[in-house]
Amino acid sequence: MDSILVKTTNALRILTLNRPDKFNSFNREMAIRLQNELDIASNDENIRAILITGEGKAFCAGQDLSEAIDPNGPGISAIVTDHYNPILTKIRNIEKPILCAVNGVAAGAGANIALACDVVVAANSASFLQAFSKIGLVPDSGGTFFLPRLIGFQRASALMMLGDKVSAADALQMGMLYKVVADDQLMIEAEKIAITLSTMPTKAIGYTKRLLNASMHQQFEEQLLMEGVMQTAAGETADYKEGVDAFLEKRKPIFKGK
Repeated sequence: MDSILVKTTNALRILTLNRPDKFNSFNREMAIRLQNELDIASNDENIRAILITGEGKAFCAGQDLSEAIDPNGPGISAIVTDHYNPILTKIRNIEKPILCAVNGVAAGAGANIALACDVVVAANSASFLQAFSKIGLVPDSGGTFFLPRLIGFQRASALMMLGDKVSAADALQMGMLYKVVADDQLMIEAEKIAITLSTMPTKAIGYTKRLLNASMHQQFEEQLLMEGVMQTAAGETADYKEGVDAFLEKRKPIFKGK
């Protein structure tokens, strides 16, 4: 069975985690395959947005523990450094919008991969769980970086130490997510948002993503300088000219991502 299902709709690439019998938990094959598919989508000029979701009842239950404890397996160190860290790095560094549609439970690395995406939409029945403390591990996959910035230090600390399950509605209230929708509307709404993103000025969105990444560590004055650099670069794109022309001509712009 193919561990990652790939579908292309116009300029949108949909990547579906596909180990439903294991609640889409990661093994080495699926992790490496997701890395490869992210690279392919990143390098394909015809793809201007990426949507990640899960097959079946779960989004992703994190690491497949049978692999983690296998004496002949990759081991925890390699799982973190070779499997998850590259996935998170690619999600943040690919200068195209990446949307996550959380269709069920998102636990451990599965939760943190979702939260690293640019836009997160969840089904009403979805839930989020920092499951690491339940088995004597620490949060990985960028969780200790993104979660405190999304919901605040105190809440992040409590969720990571206690391992509480958070409903989609509570996650929305905390600020983890962009939107929660009815289960049967999840992919309809997620694809609608992703297709909208795929028709927008891709270069400018990529520069925005670069600025957001930098804002995590830069001082205010540094950020202002970088905004100027990125704005100048955006002003040199064909999409900027098209956006201004469309505004002046009172028509809808047709962006090409260039």
